[in-house]
Amino acid sequence: MSDNNIFPVFHKIVQREDKEELLKQKSKIIWLTGLSGSGKTTLAKNLDRELYNRGFITQVLDGDNIRSGINNNLKFTQEDRYENIRRISEVSKLFLNCGIIAINSFISPTEEIREMAIDIIGKENFIEVFVNAPIEVCEQRDIKGLYAKARRGEIKNFTGIDSLFEKPQNCDIEIHTDLQSVKESIKQLLDYILPKIKKD
Repeated sequence: MSDNNIFPVFHKIVQREDKEELLKQKSKIIWLTGLSGSGKTTLAKNLDRELYNRGFITQVLDGDNIRSGINNNLKFTQEDRYENIRRISEVSKLFLNCGIIAINSFISPTEEIREMAIDIIGKENFIEVFVNAPIEVCEQRDIKGLYAKARRGEIKNFTGIDSLFEKPQNCDIEIHTDLQSVKESIKQLLDYILPKIKKD
């Protein structure tokens, strides 16, 4: 079908600002990036609970859940990783326009991939959180045994082993999960995020 036959109706539906007013919050995309095992999912789940307890409406989007559903046709090649994040970014924009705070937990390994997500979502809507832990710590935490399989060559294109992870150069906040507890990490996140999502 030609693009000439597509007629978006975004301007005809209830606007994001109206939904934010209803929900008494400012919608943002909180994007957690880091190696497998760095603690992204743990932080996402705990942050979700803490924000819920404070009356915020959120949605967690996590790599494994997305890969088993909307993106179950994608592999782990560079091209498919890019497409994975592109789709997630477009889905995130839908939550954003509903006034909902999305907490995204994705390795998103390169600056190019993260910049693409920012371009789609909008820098003003995007909070980039680098969940930083040394690969040695990530391997120790790896209850799935993925790092061991990758080192044996049983998993190809595994980030940190035979696929590149570029540390974010301009993240909004960096969490060192090897140096502090989950509780301390969540407090650091909340201190940064709450002023940005509270409705005036």
